[in-house]
Amino acid sequence: MQPLLFVLGIPLLGGFVLALVGHRDGARDVNVAFSAGTFIAACVLTAEIITGGPQFVWEREFFIDALNVFLVTLTAFVGLTTAIFSRPYMRIERDRGKMTPPRLRLYHSMYQLFSFTMLLALMTNNLGILWVAMEAATLTTVLLVSVYRTAASLEAAWKYFILCGVGIAQALFGTVLIYMAAEKVLGAEGGALLWSNLNAVKAQLDPDIVTLAFAFLFIGYGTKVGLVPLHNWLPDAHAEGPTPVSAVLSGLLLNVALYAVLRCKVLADGALHSGLPGRLMMGFGIVSVVAAVFFLIRQRDAKRMFAYSSIEHMGLMTFAFGMGGPIATYAGLLHMTVHSLVKSAIFFAVGHATQKAGTQIMDEIRGLIRVSPTVGWGLMLGSLAILGSPPFGVFASEFLIITTAMREQPWATPLLLIALGVAFAAVFARVQPMVFGDTSVQALPHPPALIPVFVHLGLGLMLGLYIPPYLDAWFRQAAQMLSG
Repeated sequence: MQPLLFVLGIPLLGGFVLALVGHRDGARDVNVAFSAGTFIAACVLTAEIITGGPQFVWEREFFIDALNVFLVTLTAFVGLTTAIFSRPYMRIERDRGKMTPPRLRLYHSMYQLFSFTMLLALMTNNLGILWVAMEAATLTTVLLVSVYRTAASLEAAWKYFILCGVGIAQALFGTVLIYMAAEKVLGAEGGALLWSNLNAVKAQLDPDIVTLAFAFLFIGYGTKVGLVPLHNWLPDAHAEGPTPVSAVLSGLLLNVALYAVLRCKVLADGALHSGLPGRLMMGFGIVSVVAAVFFLIRQRDAKRMFAYSSIEHMGLMTFAFGMGGPIATYAGLLHMTVHSLVKSAIFFAVGHATQKAGTQIMDEIRGLIRVSPTVGWGLMLGSLAILGSPPFGVFASEFLIITTAMREQPWATPLLLIALGVAFAAVFARVQPMVFGDTSVQALPHPPALIPVFVHLGLGLMLGLYIPPYLDAWFRQAAQMLSG
């Protein structure tokens, strides 16, 4: 039986099961069990693709290749570690009265359905199903962000729904335009929405229609990537939702939205031969990096600060993919991987820190290392890693991006260097007293789940020192596919 069936079926089944029993004491363990099953199935699928090559499943509606197979495994892995982290986190939230039984049932069921939508978006070969999966991801995360039912969380969820709803509507129009261009070449019965078919005939697509289609697709999916000026939903969603939701938003949703943009860019590059998609991505990417850094300086809320950090890094990835070429694309894929691992680890540490202090305001969180050295060191090491300190993987990917920009886009190099320097100073100045200042935090009633923090940071460190051969081969194959 196809492993893909289990990769999609396990979280879908988990969503229905937890909709019934998600309020019970054992629901946290059931959530972890379903996430573990999804991860195991994803590993089996990855091994099958490594040995047998790309494959189509279910009448070519699903397509697994070098570009998406490791993103599937990464998504399942972060989903598992976040489920492990959320066990004690949600127990404390329940004890403090923030999570009632109905809210726990909603959280656990939507968590599994969110995983399902992300995996569906990654593996589908149909641009229409991709759009449906991204829309479903919007609906599930709206419910996750609003789960506390406070005025601030409801406002954040509403903003997220409106902004991403408008964005996803633009992506729908872009998808319709792609179909219009493809139908002229493939015919009505030729599978004009299947990406593999479109990729085979991309040079024959009408360039005028494809130009307009890519503009709408980039704006639509770029809204979910969090690119400036379409980013306003992201800081609020991170700050007001549960911390596990912040971890999967930064670690999973932004990656999947950028993946959708990259699939569309491949088609646009083949049809236009003008470099327009790359220039558009570089422009929005550099604006996002610079703007996010200066928003980041002003933040007092820990989760909002790291949300703006996510916007900065997604802008950097978008810029790298816009430059194109094997080195910049390789660096973008590496950065996508290490950012997912490190940023989710940071949110794990921040979640425990804010629970200890009873607040998300950074000026009121002090001396973490005295009350809980592991939380303190996890936050400090995670911050150093995401700021590009060697020898973590973020340093390696940023080094490749900047050196490539020096050669191919020298105008952008000063902007990138200044932005990264300002970000380092701003975040480090905030995190250092949180970790080493005079203590103001209390011990938690239940031991925090810190293994995910250090597993993620360990993997981020490894990718800065050594990239396993099979992962390197994936990066090279995917970079070749994206850069032509």
